[in-house]
Amino acid sequence: MRVLVADDERLLADAVAQGLRRLSMAVDVVYDGDSALERVAVNRYDVAVLDRDMPGCGGDEVCRRVAAAQQGTKVLMLTAAAGIRDRVEGLGLGADDYLTKPFAFAELAARVQALSRRSGVALPPVLDRAGIVLDSTRYTVTRDGQLLSLSSKEFAILHVLMRAEGRVVSTEELLEQAWDEHADPFTNTVRMTVMTLRRKLGDPPVIHTVRRAGYRIG
Repeated sequence: MRVLVADDERLLADAVAQGLRRLSMAVDVVYDGDSALERVAVNRYDVAVLDRDMPGCGGDEVCRRVAAAQQGTKVLMLTAAAGIRDRVEGLGLGADDYLTKPFAFAELAARVQALSRRSGVALPPVLDRAGIVLDSTRYTVTRDGQLLSLSSKEFAILHVLMRAEGRVVSTEELLEQAWDEHADPFTNTVRMTVMTLRRKLGDPPVIHTVRRAGYRIG
């Protein structure tokens, strides 16, 4: 899952990003509306977490443009204004959800997860394929009933592959969905992460390499 966090409160934005990354999300962070627009112009995000009161291009305008682009990105608007009128205005701009500051991180994470399930083809939070059960709400993976210990990136790659339901997923797509903008596309990071994931999943192998195309599970 790819998430954009845009908030001029740097400590808050960085803390939110760090927490979401621990939940196996790929997170890009910006601190103003202009930078947010630059990111959404070049990257496909499942969810954008936008502060309504940012310098430069405000969160309202970023929300309008994200909604107008119709790329499937869901918007969670953050604001210190807690009045009903403010929430109605935010939703009227095209936001999909609204959260007032201060907030509990657990609630924000749950809202981001819920929005991500609405950003594309609706899928259940628990995926089951080839004896592997992945629970994206509890962040657990089992194979044949055995609980597995995966890193955040291994979990993210497995989630992308299982969502593809047997379709071949390219290395570029895995980089786009499981890593943030600082990932080096010329490294073998995907190959190495898939290799360790295969080892942890055990035998018989369920992740298959399709030469010059990518990976599939099944």
